[in-house]
Amino acid sequence: MNTLDAKRVLETALICAMQPMTIKEMGVLFAQEVGLDTIKTLLSHLQADWSDKGVELVEVASGWRFQSRAHMRTYLDRLHPEKPPKYSRAVLETLAIIAHRQPVTRAQMEDIRGVTINSLVIKQLEDRGWVEVIGHKETVGRPALFATTKHFLDDLGLHSVEELKSVDLDAHALVALTQMDALQELEENASLPKESDPSSVELGVEGQEAAPPNAQALLESVSPDPASAQSAEQTPD
Repeated sequence: MNTLDAKRVLETALICAMQPMTIKEMGVLFAQEVGLDTIKTLLSHLQADWSDKGVELVEVASGWRFQSRAHMRTYLDRLHPEKPPKYSRAVLETLAIIAHRQPVTRAQMEDIRGVTINSLVIKQLEDRGWVEVIGHKETVGRPALFATTKHFLDDLGLHSVEELKSVDLDAHALVALTQMDALQELEENASLPKESDPSSVELGVEGQEAAPPNAQALLESVSPDPASAQSAEQTPD
């Protein structure tokens, strides 16, 4: 198979794929007749081919996928005007802690937040596919260690956990970051006024159809409602 045909096969498979594809999966397309290094080179060529289009080829945590560019999001959102799920401040704070301190136990999260974390908060994040238990800490009771998933990174359009450090996080939507060493840098670059104190935000993930460029895009809709956050934290397990 020549290079042009191989690139056409890759392009077709990636466009038709429902989920990101790994390099190994792409090798199956060619019955291992095309080497993995060659596939990586072809992917680079495909990225260049699509560089001036509204869709781009990117590598995320789960593999490679085509997704819309950030500036196309405004238009694509008109096709799905329904509001995305709304998450409480408690949920977002817990997610922020896990994302930046992983792996982390529930007790450590509670120490950072200063309040008891409702089991439903963690369950909501697990059900969404954003966090998971990756092991247990070797201490009394062997508490579960929580970390973010590849699905979470995919939704943010990121390739690895290390890239979370460079994401333009909204320091006021993810209020838990105020407990962390990264606070100063985040607050200096925060786009919202310091007096803003959101209790819940809407997180809408379009995945392959309209992947967000960063966490800021996921947290763009803020609606103050202190009562919702307070009730979420006071609900017993």
